[in-house]
Amino acid sequence: MPLKTEICQLAVRDVGGIEVLINLLETDEVRCKLGSLKILKEITKNPQIRKSVTDIGGLQPLVNLLRSLNRDLKCLCAEVIANVANCHRARRTVRQYGGIKYLVALLDCPSLNSVPMTSEVERDIEVARCGALALWSCSKSRKNKLAMKRAGVISLLVRLLKSPHENMLIPVVGTLQECASEESYRIAIRTEGMINDLVKNLKRDNDELQMHCASTIFKCAEEPETRDLVRTYNGLEPLVALLSKQSNKELLAAVTGAIWKCAISKENVKQFQKLGTIEQLVGLLNEQPEEVLVNVVGALSEMAKDPSNRSTIRKAGGIPSLVSLLTRTNQELLTNTTKAVGKCAEEADSMSIIENLDGVRLLWSLLKNPNPKVQSYAAWALCPCIQNAKDAGELVRSFVGGLELIVSLLNSKDLEVLAAVCAAVSKIAEDEENLAVITDHGVVPLLSRLTHTKDDRLRCPLTDAIAKCCTWGTNRIDFGRAGAVIPIVRYLKSSDPNVHRSTAKALFQLSRDPNNCVSMHQVNVVKYLLQMVGSSDPELQTASAGCISNIRRLALANEKVHLTKLHEKIKFNGIKDSTVKKSSKNKTSPSHHHHHHYEEQENQEPLENHSHEETDLNEKSIISDDHISNHDDTAVRTTLSDNLETPTGEVNNSLKASPQILTDSNILSPN
Repeated sequence: MPLKTEICQLAVRDVGGIEVLINLLETDEVRCKLGSLKILKEITKNPQIRKSVTDIGGLQPLVNLLRSLNRDLKCLCAEVIANVANCHRARRTVRQYGGIKYLVALLDCPSLNSVPMTSEVERDIEVARCGALALWSCSKSRKNKLAMKRAGVISLLVRLLKSPHENMLIPVVGTLQECASEESYRIAIRTEGMINDLVKNLKRDNDELQMHCASTIFKCAEEPETRDLVRTYNGLEPLVALLSKQSNKELLAAVTGAIWKCAISKENVKQFQKLGTIEQLVGLLNEQPEEVLVNVVGALSEMAKDPSNRSTIRKAGGIPSLVSLLTRTNQELLTNTTKAVGKCAEEADSMSIIENLDGVRLLWSLLKNPNPKVQSYAAWALCPCIQNAKDAGELVRSFVGGLELIVSLLNSKDLEVLAAVCAAVSKIAEDEENLAVITDHGVVPLLSRLTHTKDDRLRCPLTDAIAKCCTWGTNRIDFGRAGAVIPIVRYLKSSDPNVHRSTAKALFQLSRDPNNCVSMHQVNVVKYLLQMVGSSDPELQTASAGCISNIRRLALANEKVHLTKLHEKIKFNGIKDSTVKKSSKNKTSPSHHHHHHYEEQENQEPLENHSHEETDLNEKSIISDDHISNHDDTAVRTTLSDNLETPTGEVNNSLKASPQILTDSNILSPN
């Protein structure tokens, strides 16, 4: 028809035809209204006409007609609204005029599954279909979604989803697809049994319906319960089967998206393995739209969490394709690709391919990407690359400015970036030369500044990095001077066992400096470490015992020094008193000998009492002034005595070691 052409549609607008058509909707003649709506239905497919209808206030009479008893009027009116509501302002206007509740009411079709199918039943079904079309367009607005929910749309959609009519199912599932962006709708889709119906409709031979069903599952499968339901209702098999329809890119994007989200669950990954999904996904890595690639790579990144799947990806030839995608500019694609490459790099054979293809350099260059998510995943991906590279130290040094770049990222404001960079620093610091370089770039003060974080996601990699950096030069002393010790001790209050382990390792390294031991003692670290010694984690147990041992040795060494000084002082005072007595005796006449002896005995007792008081006072001090400044020695000794002399077993033996001065040479490594 001529009205389907853009020229005719714009001609109607230019001669003022839209105003006339809208005015006809307010007449009492049904045939005029029907004729006007039929024309509006065709011409409102043009975006410019939609805007004109909205501008002249045409939506109010359209909404009013939804209350008509004439089913043909309601059908045509809903279809016009479905077209016009593709405009944002029109969707808002429909809601403001109360149109949402009238459209929801159109979905109520009691005769949906009536047999036999009569003309009356067909007209009722058509009304519901047109109402679903209009709601599909209106549901692109979040406020409209909430208004639809308040109007009771969910129960009606549940009923319509069981319809055998495909022309009805398409707008119904399309509406669900739009609404699934809201958590309340996702919960309803799961709890009202709609997942089963979506899986059944996936098996229908209708590409458009399959696409909307897969897209709805894509959005809903963010939740673990929904992923399990898809597997329970045998939904994974039809999803994998639809990967063969590569000519339909919209369908392919929806299906790969659903597979990606379903692959987050380990049980689903096992099922995908049996279905040969990985090989099919690897085959889609070339010559596909970015929308498809994002989902394909996302699915592979989830499946690569299983070590056996990494070798499958490598054998299928997926590593070169993944590395080549690191040069793209799509941010979401880069995020998923870095995740996938990072997981594959955990396998030695895959890492060799990545290294040969210069994949590590590409990952390092992504640290400059302005997107924090890309930066963080690139840094995480570098960790297994550095760990499994043949000559990791030399590889890292080969990137000009690479170490300076990664240290500079410790200034980031993004928590995920900071956590990932700290993890990368801990791997880089395993090479002595690289550790020296990042130390020169100021890694110690930057790490120290981060120690006040309260987020366990950062605490774990941060303490790992600090532990590794302590092994170079005066870094452990510098961490203490930067105030990093006391905040780290507080990490032991965390409920995360991984934080406990990494923190204990850091504290052990820091405790090899006497001043750090004093700082730890100030915040009662021994109390927490004694609890950690009883852990079932051998690394945590050993590091905690090593830290306690260092603190104990410092205490014993300083006590020994004090007692030695005290004994020397007492001995010196005794010699001095003896000399004075002899001198006095020589000067005293024999006639006064008895009187002098009495005075000597009388004066000797206060001197002895004074010596005992001085001994008691000095024994309370166990850490010398050389190591402790402005610290209460009495508190140090009392606490250490209470906490360190009671443990039994292996740790007790380490605490009873002979006193030694705390140095790097005589502290045994906990390993």
